[in-house]
Amino acid sequence: MVKEFTDDDDALLAELGVEVEEKQAQSRTPREERIIAGFEEIQRFVGEHGRVPQHGEDRDIFERRYAVRLDRIREQAECRELVEPLDHQGLLAGSVPSSSSATNELDDDALLAELGIEAVAPPITKLKHVRTSAEKKAAEEIANREKCEDFETFKLLFEQVQNDLDSGLRKTRPFEMKAEIEQGRFFIVGGQKAFVAEMGDTTITAQGRTDARLRVIFDNGTESNMLMRSLQRALNKDEAGRRITDPVAGPLFADHTIDGDEASGTIYVLRSKSDHPVVAENRELIHKIGVTNLSVAKRIAGARLQPTFMMADVEIVATYELFNINRTKLENLIHRIFEPARLDIEIMDRFGNPVVPREWFLVPLFVVDEAVERIKDGTIADFTYDPHGAALKPQVKGGGESG
Repeated sequence: MVKEFTDDDDALLAELGVEVEEKQAQSRTPREERIIAGFEEIQRFVGEHGRVPQHGEDRDIFERRYAVRLDRIREQAECRELVEPLDHQGLLAGSVPSSSSATNELDDDALLAELGIEAVAPPITKLKHVRTSAEKKAAEEIANREKCEDFETFKLLFEQVQNDLDSGLRKTRPFEMKAEIEQGRFFIVGGQKAFVAEMGDTTITAQGRTDARLRVIFDNGTESNMLMRSLQRALNKDEAGRRITDPVAGPLFADHTIDGDEASGTIYVLRSKSDHPVVAENRELIHKIGVTNLSVAKRIAGARLQPTFMMADVEIVATYELFNINRTKLENLIHRIFEPARLDIEIMDRFGNPVVPREWFLVPLFVVDEAVERIKDGTIADFTYDPHGAALKPQVKGGGESG
């Protein structure tokens, strides 16, 4: 009798250098794949937030979408049967709201399309795309602009951004999350470039959501004093809404090589899905930072079987492609910088032996981004990480830290 290996067996044999004949993948229709992918997005949300997605105008647009999608999956028997083997969080056990509840606040046809389900054409009397009050408020704040009296201060910035886009130093990317809205960032909304010139103190709404007042300058010489969540809603509503990336300095982190450059590897930043209490409590701060010459997807294959990944699956938070860089020296340098924040945690490997993973650090992602910027401009060696201030600090000559 021929033994069929599981995925875990395959990963273990691969680590031992034993080749395993690839199994015939289960055939699924594109529609089924879309349903599974949509359900996995809901699972990731639950894993990150510790709760199922909720309905309501005060909720993030993506959370509301996940909430409606989960309702639809629960309603459709074929969808339930398809994802039931994947439901390790018990998401299918919840009740489904009535048709008159908040599940109808979004565009149902679009949500059903995500599930691969054809929507029935609505009667001509049915109103579609009726905006919620929050969406109306966001649109009003975008529309209610006034002349920017000091626009000359910002005009050169917009011209430089356009030059960077033309030369490829900057790119436009789909807007994804509120965390991307920061002071100094550029966006495209309503067909115009928008610059977040100022951001006030973060506040907490009555619904427990974070918000802040922004001064947003537009490239037509107007400005708006809007809330961060209003800009977020406007970007989500605008099919052409985009964020503009920061400029890429030189070939080190370019998305392509230039003459004479050879790809040398990738810096990767990972976040663990471990249920270890320390990791669960600090998940947003604990990152694994490494350098690999493989694709990152291959590097993390079988993560749950490897002590270096804390015997758990991981998610990719950020990657940066390298050219003409000594991978080992760079990784050692990065680890030296963040040594004061190295995570000291003991886990058990698959044989029951205690192991202390060495490449995990209690470092906010924005500090990792700053470190990458300093790798780009060559100043990283002059800095060390201060875990108390959660910031990079310059070193004084002789290796000590500056006061």
